[in-house]
Amino acid sequence: MSEQISQVSAENGQTASSPAKKAAARTAPKWETDARDRVRAAIRRYAKPLNDLVARDANEGDTRLLITDFLCAGLGYDKYDDLTTEYQVKGEFADYGIRIDKQLVAFIEVKRCSQKLNARHLRQVQMYAVNEGVEWMILCNGQVWQAYHMTAGLPVVIDLALEVDLLSDTGLAAKTDALFYLTKEAFKRRLIDDLWRARAATSPRSLAQVLLSDVVADAIRKELRRQTNHNADVSEIHQILRGEVLRPETLL
Repeated sequence: MSEQISQVSAENGQTASSPAKKAAARTAPKWETDARDRVRAAIRRYAKPLNDLVARDANEGDTRLLITDFLCAGLGYDKYDDLTTEYQVKGEFADYGIRIDKQLVAFIEVKRCSQKLNARHLRQVQMYAVNEGVEWMILCNGQVWQAYHMTAGLPVVIDLALEVDLLSDTGLAAKTDALFYLTKEAFKRRLIDDLWRARAATSPRSLAQVLLSDVVADAIRKELRRQTNHNADVSEIHQILRGEVLRPETLL
């Protein structure tokens, strides 16, 4: 939305820019414009405090103070109505729970600002989500924000919906676009669900399933025969794709 439209109209020889951008801006509802403006301002506001935390290798408690401020000032949550800290789940404690209209919708697991987020941290917050029947999990060290969706089942399916690094060289607009989905307004309207579905549809696991389908394997067989005159068996193609072409983690 923030990128300039640089195509030149063949009809009038002028750059289609301001009028189109103004029209696009008018189509966004006020709540969305306000939410994006708030996120953008918060990213700017907390850049220096976040850099300072990273520079002095601040502990998890200090990191949590900044995250609380960002959740409220940037993402629009009320500290008392929407957030709950040390949420107890079967003897363990989640750092934050997010409530919208009094319903628990997400857990947040916080790590110190210098600690890289990893699979062990995800498993930790996943346990909370499974036990409480919550779909959304957020990992955060102040600098990096990751949002994961959990689909219940045996086994559960975990998909990364978004990741943003507030101290990266990525532009402010891209950071704002990503974090917008974590705002109270967007979460309430379940816009993050649409983002997750789009990401899940093109995930390595989904693409691997497509490649291993009989339709695609048969198309590969025909193309191989056209190129090499070798008439491979579909089962042979499946075996090679599974064992030599696709990464093991995509076959889970």
